[in-house]
Amino acid sequence: MSAQPDGPYGRLIPMPELTPDALRAAVARIAPSRIPALTQHLFEATTNAQQTQSLAPLRAFVHSWGVFVAIERHPERAARLRGLEQIVDAGEQDPSEAIAEISRIREAAEAEAGL
Repeated sequence: MSAQPDGPYGRLIPMPELTPDALRAAVARIAPSRIPALTQHLFEATTNAQQTQSLAPLRAFVHSWGVFVAIERHPERAARLRGLEQIVDAGEQDPSEAIAEISRIREAAEAEAGL
């Protein structure tokens, strides 16, 4: 768990356990509009896991939503990531620095989530 303080510029919630229920509860608190996407992804992951007899789809679900929560629970980091993604999407300038910073944000989120 990060040592950053709580408050308007710190984390919104502690990093949850990496289980579907804990991730769903975290997303409900920090980005409730994303619950339908999480629910659809979990349904697809569960179906694919059953069809392929593999846990890989469920691991991918946990990884994806764990990173999402790790990023979004820090409002400043989430806003920075969205700004960097807009720079890349706009294609109006060299995206190299933005892409490198996006990678650093995602790597930090993965480490924070224990992934």
